Amino acid sequence: MFGAVEAGGTKFVLAVGTAEGELVDVTEVPTKAPEDTLPAVVDYFRRYQLFALGVGSFGPLDLAPDSPSLGILTDTPKIEWRGTNIRLRLEREVGVPTYVTTDVAAAALGELRRGEHGPLESCLYITVGTGIGAAFLLHGDIYSGMNHPEMGHISVRRAPHDTFSGVCPAHGDCLEGMASGPAIHARWGMPGQALPAEHEAWQMEAHYLAEAVVNYIYTFYPQRIILGGGVMRHPHLLGKVQEGVLERMRGYHVAPTVRSIQEYLVAPKLGPLSGVYGALLLAIAGYRG
Repeated sequence: MFGAVEAGGTKFVLAVGTAEGELVDVTEVPTKAPEDTLPAVVDYFRRYQLFALGVGSFGPLDLAPDSPSLGILTDTPKIEWRGTNIRLRLEREVGVPTYVTTDVAAAALGELRRGEHGPLESCLYITVGTGIGAAFLLHGDIYSGMNHPEMGHISVRRAPHDTFSGVCPAHGDCLEGMASGPAIHARWGMPGQALPAEHEAWQMEAHYLAEAVVNYIYTFYPQRIILGGGVMRHPHLLGKVQEGVLERMRGYHVAPTVRSIQEYLVAPKLGPLSGVYGALLLAIAGYRG
C-alpha cells in the first residue's frame, strides 16, 4: 500500500491506495498548527503497512532536489507552519520514504494521469481556494526553475473602479490577494459559498481569473487548462472565466488545435480528489525510482 497527503490551507486530505493508483480509503483532518495536525496524519498512516508516502503541500516549499532543507515550508502565509519540514517530519514518524511537491502540482499530476483528458503533452492546473496556485506539466514532468513557480502571485490588471487593497501579506493586490477565497470574504464580508449566483462578486472574480489565464496561455500555451479548487465550485464561475478569456484574447494567436474554449479551459475530472490522486502517484513513482 502507498500513502497520499494533500496538505491544504483548511484541511489535510489523507488516503491510502494500491500500486495501480487506486484509492482504497480517504479521510480528512483540519489544518491547524503543525503540532495539532501532523500527529493526526501520522496516526492515520501508522494503521497501514506502507511502502512510501507522497505529499502535495501548500507552500512556498523548498523543493530544490539537492537542498538539505528539501520539503521545508518557507514564506507561507500560514505563519505557524513556517520552518516546518513536512517531508522530513512524516518520513521519520511514519517510517517510509516520503516524496513531496506542491499541492497544485500533485493535482496536475492526478488530472493528467487519471483524469481521462485524452493524450496530452502539456497541461496547466490552477487551483483557486484558500490560496491560488498553478502548476505546468510538460511531457508528464512538473516544470520548475530554481524552485517551483508561484503563479498565484502574478500581477493582474484591476477591474474598473475596484479599490480593494487585497489580502496577500506579501504583495497586497496580486492575483491571490484579489481572487482567493479569503479575498472574497474580506471584500464582501462573507464567504463565497454564502453569495448568491447573481452577486457582482462573481463577475469581479471572473475578471481576475481571466486576466491570469490569458497571461498563462501566452506564456506556456498548454494543450489544456484545468481550473480547480473550492472557489471554482461556484456553478457559473467557470463559464464567466471562459467568456473573459475569449474577450481578452480577441482572436490573437489562438492555437489551431483549440476547437472551443469549453474544451480547452475545463473543470477537474477528478473533482476534489485530484490532489490526493497525484500525491499517491508521486509516492508510487518515487518508490519505483
